[in-house]
Amino acid sequence: MSNIRHEPVAPTRAQALAAGEHIDAHRHDDHQIVYAGSGVLAVTTDAGTWFAPGNRAIWVPAGTVHAHRAHGHLDLHLVGLPADDNPLGLGAPTVLAVSALLRELILAYTRDPADDSAERRRLLAVLRDQLRASPQQPLRLPTPTDPRLAEVCALVQADPADARTLAALGAAAGVGERTLSRLFRSEFGMTFPQWRTQSRLYHALRLLAEDTPVTTVAHRCGWSSASAFIDVFRRSFGYTPGSHNRRSPQGR
Repeated sequence: MSNIRHEPVAPTRAQALAAGEHIDAHRHDDHQIVYAGSGVLAVTTDAGTWFAPGNRAIWVPAGTVHAHRAHGHLDLHLVGLPADDNPLGLGAPTVLAVSALLRELILAYTRDPADDSAERRRLLAVLRDQLRASPQQPLRLPTPTDPRLAEVCALVQADPADARTLAALGAAAGVGERTLSRLFRSEFGMTFPQWRTQSRLYHALRLLAEDTPVTTVAHRCGWSSASAFIDVFRRSFGYTPGSHNRRSPQGR
């Protein structure tokens, strides 16, 4: 990432981002919680892209160079925490599950950043407690460093419906299947099928944020049927893809 801005204090605020709008690469001296009440949020670092629909938030540790991108209209909420206040004890970006209570706490806390009342400080204390109880979710697309792995990943991401095996993709890129299998595990800590599912889910979230019909999303992302897609999506996110755009706080 080039032209990196340094903003010492991580802001606490709510703001709207239009579909496709982005916030360029920057870093804070503070930690930050990034939550999208509507749309799909993508946070990208040199290590990869973390993505979150409305029931997930992304923890960005102090000093991490990162950029934001909106898929669909994004109702963005940012919570900054001092560098010495790390209730999660996490040193890398992480996707967290957001319960109904934690969502309401984030929305309330970011509503009036200038408020310095005792009530709002108590609100933050409860928010921090809820963060500690939030399960981590592996919603991440790592950035490959090996050029052979990068070429195969690019082939899959260019066409999520591509059903070729790892051996066939490797043949197209001039790399052996065993080598690629080893690279997926050593660089990403996952198998090729696991990574491809993550890639397809990320692409599916982006299409759903654009109001693409569920059956079309399933077809474009490589699932054999809409029901198969719905099953994987529900197990990954806890709700059905058909209800994705009805989950924003404004629509409740």
